[in-house]
Amino acid sequence: MCKNLAKVSANLWQVTMKILFLTPYPLQVAPSQRFRFEQYFSVLQAKGYHLAHSSFLKSHNWQIFYKSGNFLGKILALLSGFGGRIIDVFRAMSAGYVFIHREVTPVGPPVFEWVIAKILRKKIIYDFDDAIWLTDKTNESKLEKCMRWRSKVKSICKWSYKISVGNAYLASFALQYNKNVYINPTTLDTRLHQPLPKIENDKHRVTIGWTGSRSTLKYLKEIEPVLVALENTLPQVSFLVIADEKPDLNVARLQFLPWSKQTEIEDLNLMDIGIMPLPNDPWTQGKCGFKALQYFALRKPAVVSPVAINKDIVIPNVNGFWANSQQEWIDALTTLVTNKELREELGAKGLETIRKKFSVDANEENFLRFFA
Repeated sequence: MCKNLAKVSANLWQVTMKILFLTPYPLQVAPSQRFRFEQYFSVLQAKGYHLAHSSFLKSHNWQIFYKSGNFLGKILALLSGFGGRIIDVFRAMSAGYVFIHREVTPVGPPVFEWVIAKILRKKIIYDFDDAIWLTDKTNESKLEKCMRWRSKVKSICKWSYKISVGNAYLASFALQYNKNVYINPTTLDTRLHQPLPKIENDKHRVTIGWTGSRSTLKYLKEIEPVLVALENTLPQVSFLVIADEKPDLNVARLQFLPWSKQTEIEDLNLMDIGIMPLPNDPWTQGKCGFKALQYFALRKPAVVSPVAINKDIVIPNVNGFWANSQQEWIDALTTLVTNKELREELGAKGLETIRKKFSVDANEENFLRFFA
């Protein structure tokens, strides 16, 4: 009998120490996944947890799904994803925690989440870093709105054991449906994100840079007149955009680099100043300042729109500047372009901000609380 009890206890321990991560995208490709929880996998394993992962979109079809055209490919990706999620329900049976990033499926009601929470009685850790109950699409069709079923965010919040969000705005939404809400900021591993020395040939050039995805290129487009004005008045200035799609900008001294995980740090280090323009609306209030964090980790000062968590990350005249109007953008960037010492001073303070508040090391205990 004692042996049987010991065996049951051991099995229960194994279940408790297993975490199943259900994500929209494959590992190591999406910033929201990489910098919110993937980089904590080694931390969890060191604590004795056993990790399993499954993405709705697989490595061979995730890019197809978010590009225009190829309707048949998207249908096949959806069918494959739903088939995989059925298998994931059975996989969840042997897990103590199920960590869900954003949603289990990109369309339809939260059926799988309901099964995991109500039938399997699993502890769901629900993580999101955008205002995903809203949309930033101005021309979204009624069909797409219906298919996306964004009201499911409220339901998943209600069914969750704990909720992980990227800023206070997202927390205030989640707290309406669940009291166990914790701010888990997007963080960087400072052992990987490190500043590199500037190339000798580029010492007199000052590069203003932006990095992001095709969905946020529209925010960069809004300050195109600022970039043109700087190009016309400051001959030492050049511009760099790192993204998964080439920007539509009428700027002569613009270099575009396709985003690559292999060269990400090297490419970001080509910048001297990082920028993060954003409009102030309900959708952008959910943004978690990832661009500014990347710049700071590489010791680059940032000029940002003072929206959402940007106001907490960037402290004017300490590690960067805020800019609301086109003239404020021009003034802030001109100041940094023409003052190397100030760039270095603010960049050093930015790196200090990362190490103290937004690094993996600084946030480790905060992250581990989700599994207690």
